[in-house]
Amino acid sequence: MDIILLERVAKLGNMGEVVSVKAGYARNYLLPQNKALRVNAANMARFEAEKAALEARNAETRAAAQAEADKVDGKQFVIIRSASDAGSLYGSVTPRDVADAAAADGYKIDRNQVVLQGPIKELGLHDVTLNLHPEVDATITMNIARSNEEAELQAAGKSIQELAAEEEAAAEFEIQELFEDMGSAMLDDDESVDEQRSGKPAVQEKSTLDEKLDR
Repeated sequence: MDIILLERVAKLGNMGEVVSVKAGYARNYLLPQNKALRVNAANMARFEAEKAALEARNAETRAAAQAEADKVDGKQFVIIRSASDAGSLYGSVTPRDVADAAAADGYKIDRNQVVLQGPIKELGLHDVTLNLHPEVDATITMNIARSNEEAELQAAGKSIQELAAEEEAAAEFEIQELFEDMGSAMLDDDESVDEQRSGKPAVQEKSTLDEKLDR
């Protein structure tokens, strides 16, 4: 189907261009969203008559989107999720989750503006594109963690693998200290027993005998 674009559409063209698309794509998305018109004499005349107004409206919405992009671009947002020790999420992070996380920090993002290349199913830092206008994009980072403390460590540049290795090393160190303390306590007990067996009773008996002789 031939259509004339009323705004820039990614991978299709810019405002005013006539392009060919699949009929289903046009009927189900482009035409209902007022992003395009069917190509015919009446619609071509309509576009020419409204072209100046469309361009002015597009410039206005683009400027507003750019202002929002300048605020949010490069920001990092935290989402807390349950996950396995290997870092796999029990579920996935959706565009709505991204929009809600941004909204919690005061940024108005519609879930339809969130562009995910694929579902987020792992802990860590994930870059996400926001399509705020057909001509304006921004990139944010989603910090997916099991706790706020873990999110802070990830933000500092530590991966889930590094965090797991540190936790394992800390656990091994605690176990080693425990065994060393137990060994030290056992050694002290053995020394005490040896002292009692080898010296203390004899000394005590000698002292008692000396006291009797003195008397």
